[in-house]
Amino acid sequence: VQLVESGGGLVQSGGSLRLSCAASGVTFSLYVMGWYRQTPGKQRELVATITNGGSTNYVDSVKGRFTISRDNAKNMVYLQMNTLKPEDTAVYYCKADFQYGRLDYWGQGVQVTVSS
Repeated sequence: VQLVESGGGLVQSGGSLRLSCAASGVTFSLYVMGWYRQTPGKQRELVATITNGGSTNYVDSVKGRFTISRDNAKNMVYLQMNTLKPEDTAVYYCKADFQYGRLDYWGQGVQVTVSS
């Protein structure tokens, strides 16, 4: 199983980035896909999740700014991040959660840095 994130980088406050996560080795439709983020010294926090049916969930701090989506035909999940703020700076991780049991996979993470 492999989750590979891409699309991170440095952006100015107010800018946008789109993260992508390519999944392989899993039956993609059986997994809830999510994006999480972590900054040094803090716990990893949920940013957004999306079910196979397209139901989404967001942490309050990104509602209205971030949009999670998935393409089940391509085994891809995306995070469109708009109106970025310096506090969004973190390593962003893609996660796949098996819907029918305790099984999950993580990507290696991608750095997002928002300058003020």
